[in-house]
Amino acid sequence: MSDIAIRVEGLSKQYRIGKLERYKTLRDSLTDAVTAPFRRIRSILGGSREQTESPSETIWALKDVSFEVPRGAVVGVIGRNGAGKSTLLKVLSRITEPTEGHVEIHGRIGSLLEVGTGFHPELTGRENIYLNGAILGMRKAEIMRKFDEIVAFAEVEKFIDTPVKHYSSGMYMRLAFAVAAHLEPEILIVDEVLAVGDAQFQKKCLGKMGDVAKEGRTVLFVSHNLTVIKNIAARSLLLRAGALVCDQETDGVIARYQRNALVDASEAHSPGVVFQSPGGSRDAFHLLSVETWGPDDQPLETISTWGYVKFRIRFHAPTYSSSVAIELRIRTMDNAPVLCCSTRPHSDVMLCTHPGINTLECEFPCWPLAGGKYLLSIALSIPMREWLTPTDDIAIFETQPANVFHSTVTSPMAHDGVVATPHTWTVNSNVDLQRWKQELTSDVIA
Repeated sequence: MSDIAIRVEGLSKQYRIGKLERYKTLRDSLTDAVTAPFRRIRSILGGSREQTESPSETIWALKDVSFEVPRGAVVGVIGRNGAGKSTLLKVLSRITEPTEGHVEIHGRIGSLLEVGTGFHPELTGRENIYLNGAILGMRKAEIMRKFDEIVAFAEVEKFIDTPVKHYSSGMYMRLAFAVAAHLEPEILIVDEVLAVGDAQFQKKCLGKMGDVAKEGRTVLFVSHNLTVIKNIAARSLLLRAGALVCDQETDGVIARYQRNALVDASEAHSPGVVFQSPGGSRDAFHLLSVETWGPDDQPLETISTWGYVKFRIRFHAPTYSSSVAIELRIRTMDNAPVLCCSTRPHSDVMLCTHPGINTLECEFPCWPLAGGKYLLSIALSIPMREWLTPTDDIAIFETQPANVFHSTVTSPMAHDGVVATPHTWTVNSNVDLQRWKQELTSDVIA
């Protein structure tokens, strides 16, 4: 048996954009077959009315990617949105074929790329467990041996004989992960789907992936959570614009990723603009921009500790809605949570969206963070149902240290703690100085 679980050589994947793929029905195919001779005659006579297709553009989601994963290794995959992470996993999982290059897989693969991938909505949870096991090439006896463990892990005992189309997204996701992790594939490929679950279930899933790794199985794990990547993967791959730019120990890959993000952030936007997007589909929610404004209602070029700042968030909504919430999250550069502001707990803030551009502002009269660089995430959601926009980092911004205590020492910086809150010191003036000096002198003489 080979010591290599995955070998990728010169892998490239090209997609065509600007062209709508139309899938033909049986009726369409029969019609084309019948009318083909007449269309050929019309073409010969110069009477064809068929329009020339507009040239479609192409993009390389992956370009000349090569790497190897030893059997039993846990490898992380990181990169910004659009870097090619999900495309890589889909090629490895044989969901899509590469345009160039080839992939060698030694062992059965269990993939969890999207919630409930491979599930049939009309089948029950029980039937889908057996179906997925059969797809993995497992015998019925093997599936039966793991069945109770899968159901217990997913916490869906009461609904195991209910069609999964009636499951909530949380139940769907729990069962999907349980099936992928427990049916003993030699290679487990997991995309960033755990962000859908609650904190307790995420911890449970990460623990299971750790157990899978200890059993000697291979894990390829995509996540924007750098702390998770750092904890479970000794080695990571960094993708950027479809290319593999770094393949080494996880600490070095994370440092490279953060340096690249800083360069992108500094080059991409004008003063006062933290994040800007060219737009997106008219049929979906998407963020347009995040700007920082000062107390004079002018763009704020620099955020300072204890200074005033207002985040102005613009987003596009496809429809009217009265149940949308927005979250603003801030983390340190090593991914530690610092601050979360959400409209959900505020009953007096009703975020009613209308079709088109919507604007929302979050005001901080006294910015509480010490000097340093931070990660910003802003996302829209329907509470307890689904995320409408990505929840990962969209930008890096900097807080400038300020001499808030009017002292001669260094102003607060993030390495001393990220929070710089107003406070005072009081010296106890009731001390008997004369007696204190006498006691100190007697101690020295003794």
